[in-house]
Amino acid sequence: MTRAQRVKLGVALVVVALTPGTGKAQQIKVTLLGTGCPPAVLNRFGPSTLVEAGDQKFVFDAGRGALQRLTQLGVGWQDVQGVFLTHLHSDHVVGFPDLWLTGWLLARRNVPLPVWGPSGTSSMMAHLEQAYLADISVRMANDGVPPDGVKLVAHDITEGIVYERGGVKITAFEVDHAPVRPAFGYRIDYAGRSVVLSGDTRLSENLIRHAHGVDLLVDEVLVPETLKRTGLPAERAKNIIAYHATPEQAGEVFARTKPGLAVYSHICLPTATAQDVLVPTRTTYSGPLELGEDLMVIHVGEKLTVRRPERSSP
Repeated sequence: MTRAQRVKLGVALVVVALTPGTGKAQQIKVTLLGTGCPPAVLNRFGPSTLVEAGDQKFVFDAGRGALQRLTQLGVGWQDVQGVFLTHLHSDHVVGFPDLWLTGWLLARRNVPLPVWGPSGTSSMMAHLEQAYLADISVRMANDGVPPDGVKLVAHDITEGIVYERGGVKITAFEVDHAPVRPAFGYRIDYAGRSVVLSGDTRLSENLIRHAHGVDLLVDEVLVPETLKRTGLPAERAKNIIAYHATPEQAGEVFARTKPGLAVYSHICLPTATAQDVLVPTRTTYSGPLELGEDLMVIHVGEKLTVRRPERSSP
């Protein structure tokens, strides 16, 4: 299979033509910081995505290893305008204390950090500040770190526009990750270009509505066969599958939304191969599709380009 072979071999560049936008030099840059799920593996860190629009930078979800990935990219924590959480499952937030505190300590962040997320976000942030109070107090007393840089400004959001500044508009919309309620996806619009991050969801009509005709759709996927290969009890596997999208279901979403490019992230389980994911997707979708990997970069401008990370020689 040509596309699966290309993913396996890690071809560096893919180009997809898009319709003309409003500005030739303006674009959105999306970097997949982590494309995994709960298992602690080295090839797919926890779910996290960096979105750069103009001179603004945002992190969506903060899974395991998010700070390491930002460091690999040379992106300073001081330059991140804020963090958006899709939901409060541990694999999406476990890297947040590291981003927040290590970024403050080493990058000398000197401005408060806005955090947007579903109901419960403000409570989580307040309890994190309390949990790390001993560390914060010692750092401020002995390390001379800027006191404003450790402050969290949390926002419990509902569906709708949650951020609009400098030409960047970020819209939250509810997805179906029941029994987790609410869970959000996000749409980012800038300079006539658009990106949707699905968050965790089963097949969702609201996702389809908000992602229709989008330039780039980054969607989650769960491959049932990977759970079977682990020997997980059937009832538990059934419950996990029930609130995620299978490749066939994600393919239906892609077919109905017709994105300029569909990219998989939050790949469960991380042992899933290109054939595991892409072959069943092709039973319902025939358009542009890529299997995401950590540090993959997608530029959304007049052309849509995908760059995979360079691999060192064996």
